[in-house]
Amino acid sequence: MRFRLTAVETWLVVLISAHTVAVGAMLLLAPVWSCTVFGGWSTIGPLFFPRQAGIFHFVLAFGYLWEYFRHRGIALMVAAKAFALVFLLAATAFDQVPWVVPFSGLIDGAMGVVIVLVHLAAARQRTRPLDSRAPIPG
Repeated sequence: MRFRLTAVETWLVVLISAHTVAVGAMLLLAPVWSCTVFGGWSTIGPLFFPRQAGIFHFVLAFGYLWEYFRHRGIALMVAAKAFALVFLLAATAFDQVPWVVPFSGLIDGAMGVVIVLVHLAAARQRTRPLDSRAPIPG
């Protein structure tokens, strides 16, 4: 029985997309709770901005799934995770932010690294000849 990295890759894309939808739902449907109770800000400005961020997360999740299932690509996901990592860690370095900001940056960066590594390994596995006797590394 062969271990299929493409299945792992697919599940990772779906799980990362689900995470993005969950963040979007929190920001859209419960912006005050998400930003103050959960996120740690003392107050938030107009609710339009967290709600806008929530909708943006839905658009990103749709884009991740669209690109992956249509083209087997992860470029949008990797770009979004890289930009999030840089932005969130820069915000932490230059401003006083609650715990959720650097934590989110590190989690986004980790998701980006993991999906790239799995995507590259799955691509190598897809291009290998189908020989059931050949061992599959890692």
